[in-house]
Amino acid sequence: MTATTDAALAILRDACGDRVRADVPMAPLTTFRIGGPAAIFFEPDSTEDLRAVAEAVARTGVAVAIVGKGSNVLVADEGFDGVVLRLGRGFRWSARAGDTVTAGAAMPLPALAGVAQQHGLAGLGFGVAIPASLGGAVRMNAGAHDGQMADVVSTVDIFELGSDRTRTLGADEVGFAYRSTALPSGAVVVAAALHLRPGDPAEIRASMDAARTWRRDTQPLAEPNCGSVFTNPPGEHAAALIDAAGLKGAAIGGASVSTKHANFIVTASGATAADVRALIDLVRAGVSRASGIDLQTEVRTIGGPDV
Repeated sequence: MTATTDAALAILRDACGDRVRADVPMAPLTTFRIGGPAAIFFEPDSTEDLRAVAEAVARTGVAVAIVGKGSNVLVADEGFDGVVLRLGRGFRWSARAGDTVTAGAAMPLPALAGVAQQHGLAGLGFGVAIPASLGGAVRMNAGAHDGQMADVVSTVDIFELGSDRTRTLGADEVGFAYRSTALPSGAVVVAAALHLRPGDPAEIRASMDAARTWRRDTQPLAEPNCGSVFTNPPGEHAAALIDAAGLKGAAIGGASVSTKHANFIVTASGATAADVRALIDLVRAGVSRASGIDLQTEVRTIGGPDV
């Protein structure tokens, strides 16, 4: 640990005790199952906990990264010399009022889709196929099956680490775009309200079951992966471009392009983040040569340069 992280650890432990841990392996907390340790790891359960993080940031300038369910994340082999936050149980809740479902950011999106279905509310069924927390899904505008978070989010509550305050943003202030938002890196999504529509619970369940089946049949769920690696270029599908370039099954070290879905990279025992980075570069170069299209990733990096 550096002097910065040492100082931040002392501040956080003074406020939150031994719930704040040092040198925590990150690989088990990501769906890639690779990457080095977090210098500091903390699961805040309340706004007061987040205020302690804000104080540590203000006093030390320590870097902060946020993980939810650990999908769409690549942790560097050397780890992350800063604070990694994963919102705890205090942020895992849901409530319904009329056609609106409100939930804490730690709520798993598939579980929240189930809550909506039980209340006869349609519009979030696509979320059953996305292994993300609500907070992560909002931040990246996650989507599947012709649905995306931008379609249903009405407000988002964020805690700003830089200013130590909570704010509620309207959907038009979030800056939703394809697989991204304009939310600043220092803004922790803590809750969101979703405006849904009445529907028949049986029909909603049937649609969700179909989405689950599609995911099981088309994605390499039995192997560690981070989800889709590349965004789809306008009018194209990244998987088709990768397949057409002859890269399905390509491998570097313990990382390989899935033979089941070419827009997935899967990792085997002994794989490293460096293997994944090199394979992403290989795929990009191959697709560029074959089609003239430069693929962009939707993978967020923690530690090391962006991919």
